[in-house]
Amino acid sequence: RVKPIVKITGEFWAQTTEGDGNFNMFRFLEREGAQVLVEPIATWVAYLLYQSKYVAMRKKNVEQYAARKKWEAEINYRKKVFGIAIGEVLWQHFYHRVNHKLGGLTHELAPQPELDRLAAPFYNRYARGGEGHLEVGKNVSYTIHHLAHMVLALKPFGCMPSTQSDGAQSAVINRYKDMIFLPMETSGEGEVNAHSRVQMGLGEAKAKARLEFEQCLKKSGHALDDIRAYVDEHSELKRPFYKVPHVEGIAGTAAQFVLHVGKRMDRDSMLFRRTRVR
Repeated sequence: RVKPIVKITGEFWAQTTEGDGNFNMFRFLEREGAQVLVEPIATWVAYLLYQSKYVAMRKKNVEQYAARKKWEAEINYRKKVFGIAIGEVLWQHFYHRVNHKLGGLTHELAPQPELDRLAAPFYNRYARGGEGHLEVGKNVSYTIHHLAHMVLALKPFGCMPSTQSDGAQSAVINRYKDMIFLPMETSGEGEVNAHSRVQMGLGEAKAKARLEFEQCLKKSGHALDDIRAYVDEHSELKRPFYKVPHVEGIAGTAAQFVLHVGKRMDRDSMLFRRTRVR
């Protein structure tokens, strides 16, 4: 089943909750045939650690000017940054260790330096509030790395940091023409209108996912019926927690799956030929 990947970003609470606070958007997207990709809370913690290093740098400059004790301010700064760096390493280590123990079901944390670099032309890292530059950085990252077909930003009505981010997103969309980005506020206009707007963007994402799937199916060199027959013969491929290897430049799970099964079919065919020769 071909499902477009919809990446959820936006205001921290609205993008993680499930209920009336975001018009039950996750359930609606899944009913409409989308696969929802929600950012883990661990990314938010990694962002806070990353930002604290730059805040410490700014404070160091102020302390040097105010107290005129350059070396004391430098030592305090280096001690603080060293402690934050250790915290970043430990946070990444424990998160990915849990992910590994779960069989790699969750995606890896997006690298904060890369998100900062991608957002820099559009959003200043020192513009605090909400997720800061994360919303812009994740939108660009998930588009250029082909990790999602559509990015949906959820936010409560009148959220000023998200409004600032939406203003920057217009420049981002002009830069990346194939991007499907839709900001959505939980305003008084109601759930029906919000779902209607999302449906319009989702239609484009479905077409994008379908084209990607057909290209990957052709690349696999096998007919869809043959792939389905192979899956029926190998029950492990039907397990809900089966880890489908990620293919660089491919967003859809179904597209990655046909490429993976196609490689397994080619490998089994080669082994069968070798066995017959022997």
